[in-house]
Parts: sequence; structure tokens; C-alpha cells
Amino acid sequence: MATAPEQFANVPEVVIRPMRAADVPEVVAVERASYQFPWSEGIFRDCLRVGYVCRVITARREVMGYGVMSVGAGEAHVLNLCVAEGFRCRGAGKKLLICLLERAHAAGMGEAFLEVRPSNTTAIRLYQSLGFEQVGMRRGYYQAPQGREDAAVLKLVLPRSTPPPGG
Repeated sequence: MATAPEQFANVPEVVIRPMRAADVPEVVAVERASYQFPWSEGIFRDCLRVGYVCRVITARREVMGYGVMSVGAGEAHVLNLCVAEGFRCRGAGKKLLICLLERAHAAGMGEAFLEVRPSNTTAIRLYQSLGFEQVGMRRGYYQAPQGREDAAVLKLVLPRSTPPPGG
């Protein structure tokens, strides 16, 4: 069981654990509250079915965030990382991302990639704090109210002999 960092001193039982099928309704609720164009329940179920690294961070046994990552061919790809609004900017996202990066490192992956909306400056600061650097741009990657929005592509080189940053 993970221990609660200082940011969660007033929130008992903060735990990161593998996502289970039973968690999907709570995960989808966080997703829908966070995004105008959320992933469907079916997408999350497919991620579990195909064996992606799927984790939830819970407080009082309720899902407050989740992360989904694929690994293979020497690289990890963080596909989705989200924390419920009431828990943002309190360390939950960082803790969850570090957990995913540790799994990628343990699986022998050499690099981790992710996409992020350039308008999501809070997430970009988090990723940069762990060493991610922008390596590209995907034009029209995300759905947006006025059509499509670009995605910044970020990369982190994972060291082979030591855990990733923060780990």
C-alpha cells in the first residue's frame, strides 16, 4: 500500500493500484467531468482487456484519478492521465505519473512519450518537472469545440540503470 504524501495529509488512505473492471464507472465519471470529449467506457475496458498499464489513485477507496500507458518496442506511451478537479495541483498527478514511469522503467522501456494540449499549461509544467521535453507537434490531434486542436508531443528518456525522476 502506498503512503500518503504531505499534500494528502488530510485525506486518508491515498493508494495507487491496478485499475479493475469494477473501477471503470468511477474512472469514466472523472473523465467526463474533466473533458469535453471524453473517452468512452468501452475504450477504458479495451485498455484493460489488451493489457495496458492501467492505474487508479484512490482516496477513501474512491477513484480520484487514473493513468493509462502502453508499453512495447522499447517505448512507453502515456495515453491518458487525469485527476479529479478537487485533487489537482496537490501532487496526485505527479505521484501517478511517477508510478507509470517506474512501470515503464521496470519493463525495460528506454523512452516515454505523451501528447498534451498546448493550452494545458498545468500539465505541461508537471511533465517538464519530471524531465519531459517537447519533440514535436501533432496537428489537429484533439477534438475541440471549434474543430481540432494540436497536441504537443513530449518525450522522456528513461535511464537504463536507475529509476526515473522522482522514483
